[in-house]
Amino acid sequence: QLQLVESGGGLVQPGGSLRLSCIVSGDLAQYYAVGWFRQAPGKEREGVSCISSIGGNIAYSDSAKGRFTIFRDNAKNTVYLQMNSLTSEDTAVYYCAADRIRNNYPNYMEYWGKGTLVTVSS
Repeated sequence: QLQLVESGGGLVQPGGSLRLSCIVSGDLAQYYAVGWFRQAPGKEREGVSCISSIGGNIAYSDSAKGRFTIFRDNAKNTVYLQMNSLTSEDTAVYYCAADRIRNNYPNYMEYWGKGTLVTVSS
């Protein structure tokens, strides 16, 4: 059983940056792939990025490529999403999720956090 807690959301101006954190706690947490998802108002949830347990396998959505960076610190049981050049289109609730199988992303993740709100607005 894992628990995931996101933090780092907030209000940011267009062009700004935010770093989201996801603390993953529980047995064998470091062996889980962790993904970031988002859901904007009125839209379906979408995968943003995912990182394998040891960080060697990373995926980004087209909208995240070149602007977002995912990385993890297994000593701190934390996965980060660095988001740069934010636009209003990035406004959403961001969730992190974990699964033992990296390739299950984005279709299925076993454990989910409750989300953190990112609002990009001037």
